[in-house]
Amino acid sequence: MHAKIQWTDKVSFEATADSGHSVIIDGPPDDGGENKGLRPMELVLIGLGGCTSVDIIRILEKSRQDVTDCVTEITAQRAEEIPAVFETIHLHFLITGTNIDEKKVERAVDLTARRYCSASIMLERGGVVITHDWEIIEAQDA
Repeated sequence: MHAKIQWTDKVSFEATADSGHSVIIDGPPDDGGENKGLRPMELVLIGLGGCTSVDIIRILEKSRQDVTDCVTEITAQRAEEIPAVFETIHLHFLITGTNIDEKKVERAVDLTARRYCSASIMLERGGVVITHDWEIIEAQDA
């Protein structure tokens, strides 16, 4: 895996990964930025959320669950002092579908947290306390 971070201006960068996709990283105006892109620590949360969300969907599909939507909301607390590392992160999964089995959602969340999500496991090994919960939303008939 490889990524390239190219400085563009002030504290703004363009990040490109092996996939060929790119994202703009920038700081807030009070830190010399122009607010043109995501902050680096936001990308860490997005990476974690993406990793867990992919796992949840894959596991639920293999469990033959009729999932129509999955939203992952993430809240985090950072240390006050520098380095302002994440101390706690909470992931809340909103799983929408028809007749979703709560035990299968519980299993999917446990598997992503304990076995499959590299980002989650890496952050926990670094001392971040990560918690999870979920809610199931019954899909409305179209």
